Amino acid sequence: MASESGDSNMDREMILADFQACTGIDNIAEAITLLELNNWDLVAAINGVIPQENGIIQSNFSNEANQASMYGPHSQSEAADAAAGGTIPPPSSSSSSSSPPSSSAFCPSNSSSRHIVERQPRMLNFRVEYRQRTVELVLEEGSTVGEIKQILETELGVPVSKMQLKGWKSGDVSDSTVLRSLHLPKNNSLYVLTPEIAATASTSKNSALQESLNQNFLLVISHREAQRDYSLNFPGSRTIQEVKRNISDLTNIPVRHQQWEGWPASASDDSMTLAVSGISYPCHHLSVCRRSSPANSQEPTEECADVHMVSDSEGDDFEDASEFGVDDSEMFGMGSSTCRKSPMMPDNSENEADALLHFTAEFSSRYGEAHPMFFIGSLEAASQEAFYGKARDRKLLAIYLHNDDSVLSNVFCSQMMCADSIVSYLSQNFITWAWDVTKEANKARLLTMCTRHFGSVVTQTIRTYKTDQFPLLLIVMGKRTSNEVLNVIQGNTTVDELMMRLMGAMEIFTAQQQEDIKDEDEREARETVKREQDEAYRLSLEADRKKREAQEREEAEQVRLEQMRKEQEEEKEAIRLSLEQALPPEPDEDSGEQISKLRVRTPSGEFLERRFLGSCKLQVLFDFVASKGYPFEEFKLLTTFPRRNITQLDPGSTLLEAKLFPQETLFLEAKE
Repeated sequence: MASESGDSNMDREMILADFQACTGIDNIAEAITLLELNNWDLVAAINGVIPQENGIIQSNFSNEANQASMYGPHSQSEAADAAAGGTIPPPSSSSSSSSPPSSSAFCPSNSSSRHIVERQPRMLNFRVEYRQRTVELVLEEGSTVGEIKQILETELGVPVSKMQLKGWKSGDVSDSTVLRSLHLPKNNSLYVLTPEIAATASTSKNSALQESLNQNFLLVISHREAQRDYSLNFPGSRTIQEVKRNISDLTNIPVRHQQWEGWPASASDDSMTLAVSGISYPCHHLSVCRRSSPANSQEPTEECADVHMVSDSEGDDFEDASEFGVDDSEMFGMGSSTCRKSPMMPDNSENEADALLHFTAEFSSRYGEAHPMFFIGSLEAASQEAFYGKARDRKLLAIYLHNDDSVLSNVFCSQMMCADSIVSYLSQNFITWAWDVTKEANKARLLTMCTRHFGSVVTQTIRTYKTDQFPLLLIVMGKRTSNEVLNVIQGNTTVDELMMRLMGAMEIFTAQQQEDIKDEDEREARETVKREQDEAYRLSLEADRKKREAQEREEAEQVRLEQMRKEQEEEKEAIRLSLEQALPPEPDEDSGEQISKLRVRTPSGEFLERRFLGSCKLQVLFDFVASKGYPFEEFKLLTTFPRRNITQLDPGSTLLEAKLFPQETLFLEAKE
């Protein structure tokens, strides 16, 4: 009994090793679970994971293996050898004869007791559309693209030289390309273009197809276990298989374990593009969940008749990945740059603003116009805008780093960056700057900018992230002495988690901003007081200056007036002296001539007395009065009674003619 138990454990270890080698399932617990669900029937377990096709043992051999298991652990290998030879020892008289051996190949095993059947060539199915015609082809994967064109030339009547075969996932290929090197799934959809052949009315279908391939489809996918919806934008050229892989990255449900509802009946092939799958445009609703067990997925019930399980191509992809050493990121990645029509950012832009304009346009083309408003300008300009304004106007800087080679890019952009709540929150609280690091030249350019603005620590942090961890969203806060990276958000997140981390960064920023606002207000208050003091001091100085200048002007005016007064007095004195000297001598009373004795009262009450000849002119009288300081221009000479203004008489008339003889009293009065 102990020997039988030991042999049984050894056989199960061999079955487990063979099962993992064939299916590529590295998780031992998952592999054991699948084998136990099939009672450790290796063939049934393999067929439960990988759909039956070339390279998988068919059901007749499975029956033989089950029959062999009836003989116990010791006879199981003998039953396998007998099955390979075409006979199985009957366990009893009721046992039926064995079926002929299958010609299908089985996965390699190190056990010498198993019969290894030679693997048959892998066949690929092609569905080729040309205008209103469809051609179905089946070729070995060792064939070339040129052989497909030669067959199409016979079927369609189109010369190979005028034929363009489109629809390859890796872009345009040459005629000498071997199909095996393209790592194609089992089922493929292609189409033929003939630009040099004039189009007819029948080309409307092909034009409509091409237009559909360029359209964007919104898939609203409900994850039933998580009870949440995902709204994803996909171009019409994306295949159903790529959508399933994308959802695998988002929900952590492997493609082979996905159970779908909502695909139309026409979407029977996972290699079909969304444009020809028959889904609704512009929006289509689907739901996905994890199937209960691999065995149940083989035979869907009538209630789930519209549910699409894992396609045949999935098994081929899995097998190809292990056979040819294809990297998982190439096999399951949605973000390969070869699937994009154009890169997010060219590597030959002369300045950062042009690169950001191209990035924004391409982002809008892929994911729609509802996205954060990307800052157009250099990283330095974005930092200035975010960090160096007034404290109340400052914002956080969100640096979005995109990488088309990451499997998470499409989901993060369409599901996270384009979510209304994220777009609104980023627009209100952040300056969002973006850069594409898909190409090494652009990545090196980014690292140089980060080193210049944030230091080598941030640059080294970005270097440590691998491609499959992108996209990255760096949250940067400006500080007094340096800029600090508060958070680095990777692409494998959800909308709720992203919003929570953004709000967490905002809390830190708000606390710092309040301190900065307080410091800034206090500084502005101090500066205001200083400005007011400086202004008061300036006004005081200005008043003193004006007062001093006014005093100086007044003094200067006084000096000038005094000088003028002196000059006038000197001039008057000179005139008085000259008039005094020019006066004729005063005649004596006893000279015998007619003498006129005149008495003149001045405004001050004094009297001026003098004798004049009666023949003297009035001018001599005027000159006498002027020589005493009362010029003719300023004073008038009046008689008492009758009152006469002597100064109005002719200066050339004599005293006798003026009736100022023999004596007369006159008085001086200032002219008005």
